[in-house]
Amino acid sequence: MNNLHDIIFIKRKDENMDIKVINDVKSQECDILIVNMFEGKQTSNDIANEYALNQDKFDGKFNTTYLLPTYGKFPARKILVIGLGKEEDITKNKIREAVAKSVKKAVEMKAKTIAIDFSGINFDYADIVSEGAMIADYAFDKYKTEKKHHVETLYTNLDKARIEKGQKRAEAMELTRNLANEPAQYATPDRLAEVAKSLGLDTKIYDRKECEKMGLNAYLAVARGSIHEPKFIHMKYSPKNPTKKIAIIGKGLCFDSGGMDLKPASSMLTMRDDMSGAACVLGVMSKLKELNPNVEVHGIIAACENMIGPDAYKPGDILTAKNGKTIEIDNTDAEGRVTLADALCYACELDIDEVIDVATLTGACMVALGSHASGIMGNNKDLVNNLINSANESGENFWELPMFEEYFDSLKSEIADMKNTGSRWGGASAAGLFLKQFVKKDIKWAHIDIAGTAFLEKPQKEFIAGSTGAGVRTLLNYITK
Repeated sequence: MNNLHDIIFIKRKDENMDIKVINDVKSQECDILIVNMFEGKQTSNDIANEYALNQDKFDGKFNTTYLLPTYGKFPARKILVIGLGKEEDITKNKIREAVAKSVKKAVEMKAKTIAIDFSGINFDYADIVSEGAMIADYAFDKYKTEKKHHVETLYTNLDKARIEKGQKRAEAMELTRNLANEPAQYATPDRLAEVAKSLGLDTKIYDRKECEKMGLNAYLAVARGSIHEPKFIHMKYSPKNPTKKIAIIGKGLCFDSGGMDLKPASSMLTMRDDMSGAACVLGVMSKLKELNPNVEVHGIIAACENMIGPDAYKPGDILTAKNGKTIEIDNTDAEGRVTLADALCYACELDIDEVIDVATLTGACMVALGSHASGIMGNNKDLVNNLINSANESGENFWELPMFEEYFDSLKSEIADMKNTGSRWGGASAAGLFLKQFVKKDIKWAHIDIAGTAFLEKPQKEFIAGSTGAGVRTLLNYITK
């Protein structure tokens, strides 16, 4: 079996931040001791109280910081006070963001060892500390000659099991972020298949001929223009007595040129991220054996590229999906939904209870929700609401978009069952209704559009520019519940 480190850029365990659980954080020698402060409250550290609070009137507003050198009078060389705002307003998501900001400050100051001593918080937040710290310490510097500084050790007195749970989520996100940050020359369909095979799950990789036999003709049409062969990936995690069976599908466009309806050059620059849904699924699947949920999970990716070539599919082509429904190609740049159509059909034949697809699907969703929220819709209100709640708990924002049948009107075709795109108005909802045509009615389904949240052009909250690992935390939270 291939080693995951050799397939995709990830830090080895001895290169990761070492999080050590100790009893006495206050007495630990380190470069920076991080303490929290609520508005109008004292910190857990007398020196910080004297200088930050009493002398300099630091107010502790959320995400503000105060740095204090100790000049050898304290085990820590410096104390960093992070404001958490009003005590009654504190949430796990605010703690994650504050921890991330603190660690980023530590990285800027080239600190090697840090300790976190938070007080006055009346709920369990240990996993949030490790998750936030590792998210903030992330950098994709594989192709840089000068590497980013990383914090080597973090000391905490919080629950070890919870700390490790947060570490696992952060590691899943790191795999996802690295895959989506990789250039398309590296993260090819073949590479995604190699990553899938390295995860130690029951995994099948179908090539073009096998996909033809299975009737995945819509997916194969999108792949025809690329020199890179398509790879249809099916991973399976199986506990002994699962209480539920779920399929998660990730859009796997390793590069999207737009095909014959070619994108403008500026719009192609970050199209390596068009497989962020697939990267999300790989990140989630990579941790299931460790987290051991009592749920059967199928991870499915229809990996390919959408390129111009001698055999590229064209506007006006009629494609037949796996379930027999026909699609008139109105625009070759609406290719993700075409590949997902076959993936959804395939998943619905697996005797599952639920199917969830994650995709950088529509610019319309970006227009509607920007980069702060992912769109979600589906055929089952409970499933959609449960995923929204899981997102809220995980630090992600999901917003339900409507699926009124009228949105399908723009997709009606004179010569096929439907077109793959229509009016620009309500485009995210129309895309959701397109996907719905390929889901069996007795299977619960949700579609998550991460077009605006998967890849950032500038830093936002705990994230640097680039891939965010959108969807990973939410799906792991949902599955492990």
